[in-house]
Amino acid sequence: MEKEGNIRIPSGCAVAAVISKEGKRMTGERIIEAMKPMHDRSNGLGGGFAGYGIYPEYKDFYALHMFFDSRDTRKACEAYLKEGFEIVKSEHIPTRKMPEITDEPIVWRYFVAPLQSVLRDLQLDEKEFVARTVMKINVETDGAYVFSSGKNMGTFKAVGFPEDVGVFYKLDEYEGYSWTAHGRYPTNTPGWWGGAHPFTLLDYSVVHNGEISSYDANRRYIEMFGYKCTLQTDTEVITYILDYLIRVQKLSMREAASVIAAPFWSTIENKKNEKEKDKLKYLRTAFPSLLITGPFSIILGFDGGLMALNDRLKLRSMVVGEKGDKVFIASEEAAIRVMEPDAENIYAPAGGEPVIVTVKDGEF
Repeated sequence: MEKEGNIRIPSGCAVAAVISKEGKRMTGERIIEAMKPMHDRSNGLGGGFAGYGIYPEYKDFYALHMFFDSRDTRKACEAYLKEGFEIVKSEHIPTRKMPEITDEPIVWRYFVAPLQSVLRDLQLDEKEFVARTVMKINVETDGAYVFSSGKNMGTFKAVGFPEDVGVFYKLDEYEGYSWTAHGRYPTNTPGWWGGAHPFTLLDYSVVHNGEISSYDANRRYIEMFGYKCTLQTDTEVITYILDYLIRVQKLSMREAASVIAAPFWSTIENKKNEKEKDKLKYLRTAFPSLLITGPFSIILGFDGGLMALNDRLKLRSMVVGEKGDKVFIASEEAAIRVMEPDAENIYAPAGGEPVIVTVKDGEF
């Protein structure tokens, strides 16, 4: 349990997000500011952000953000990438030197496209090939981690308070239609650069406040399908579960939410709509090992939208607000008021009820 001195902090960690339903791009400054009133929910052992729509000039290429422990590791990993991808750009991710951010690894990015000849030989679609490549590097290459791998999006994370991490990565110089953020207060797992949130795979990114008591069961099940949990924190498994349910199993966002935050059997039985009742029974029966238990509030970023979700008992705080074409989500209303002082329709979603916001078709 989170503690500071002798004071118990029952809901450490902070999450926040903003999205423009019109697809209007905004800098990362607003989401950085949102983390400041929630400073005490973090302890400096991890902060991070995900931005969507930030690479319009490379929107057709996968943006691989990577940590390396040495130049030799980077060169070896790059040689491996060239076997399966065309690398159209390779560069340091720009950062600002800050005394608050220390032990900096090599922070690099590649914009890549899978080689069609390789995809034909392996008989894989490109998303599956990229996902397998990410897993292989993270499992087999010591000193190298892929921490972001989607198109036209990117994750930026480090050991530090989130407001410092945002300045470190110069997020005021990026523009995106959607941003998520996290301030970490680790309980059972180490604070290190790869263990900060968001956790990503392809264009899915997850920030999480809480603790997964079902982690071992969830991990054992999802690893049967080629996923590997290597980043030493329970949140990582949520990202892989959602990728599996939505991309592989083709469930909708709402159906995936009904798996990981499944209603109680008694709640299902009381449903008046027989079609809805049958669907919920099927989801609970088909994917029992992917029910996530324990307190959580999560925000899932994806290509064109956000989904916010509490555990079914709502054991972690999360509020939503709106103003104009923007939707704001955060652990505390104070963070929303920083992003938009005149935010309206402030409410706390019910446990297990997803809030799904998508950008108007063709607007980003």
